[in-house]
Amino acid sequence: MKKNICIRNEEKSDYEIVESITRKAFYNIYIPGGFEHYLVHIMRSHEDFISELDFVLELDGQIIGNIMYTKAKLVDENGREKDILTFGPISVVPEYQRQGYGKMLMTHSFCRAVELGYDLIVIFGSPMNYVSSGFKSCKRYNICTENGKFPAAMMVKELIPNSLESKKWVYHDSPVMEIV
Repeated sequence: MKKNICIRNEEKSDYEIVESITRKAFYNIYIPGGFEHYLVHIMRSHEDFISELDFVLELDGQIIGNIMYTKAKLVDENGREKDILTFGPISVVPEYQRQGYGKMLMTHSFCRAVELGYDLIVIFGSPMNYVSSGFKSCKRYNICTENGKFPAAMMVKELIPNSLESKKWVYHDSPVMEIV
């Protein structure tokens, strides 16, 4: 049976369902209950939120997933800043997980991000979920956290190949992520 898939920008009328999907997708995974649905709620009004990269995926007219982006930055050893992206949460209703819908959301959003002039994404997540979408270890790009660490969960995707000069970079998340 052919399924009708539509990826589009989130609308205000989608907010409640997107927060519900996020709650279901992350419920009791990292902490009891989860906080990701609250992050989704507060991200939308933050100055670093990028509404043009806020997408929902509809399957046969029903929203089953979403992805949201915020601005982030890298700072090199000379203090030079590079504007980049981070996404998350990316959520898919549990009964539709591991069927390629998250990957569809990512691929769609990557194309739009390039159109908007972005060339690099840094995320935190389980490597097994993102390596197949082209994410690589932050250590490979010499991108570390503010404490100088290279966590396995921090991964990098070049949207435009060779867009990062080889030097040491420190990753800085948007302040909206500090609830985590």
